[in-house]
Amino acid sequence: MKDQNKVKYLFLGLLFDGIGMLSFMIPGIGEFSDVLWAPLAAWLMTRMYKGSSGQLAGIVTFIEEIIPGLDLIPSFTLMWLYTYVLSKPGSKKVIKSK
Repeated sequence: MKDQNKVKYLFLGLLFDGIGMLSFMIPGIGEFSDVLWAPLAAWLMTRMYKGSSGQLAGIVTFIEEIIPGLDLIPSFTLMWLYTYVLSKPGSKKVIKSK
């Protein structure tokens, strides 16, 4: 079950990072979309990753999405790497199981 969540969260993270980078495709109008995407991305991050690390990642994601030009940072993918690759095995209390 944990491996399924791991893969699911990786694909969702890649998808959400891709959506965040779409604003580069439409010059001018794209930055307006960041005003809508930034709070949604922050909320999604806090829903995907629970606890203080998820809250901090949500804040960082909001800032990264709202500031023009920083959309290239793949915050969802970086959080996935932090959670599943870099974190200690005993400290993974971030997964919300359904």
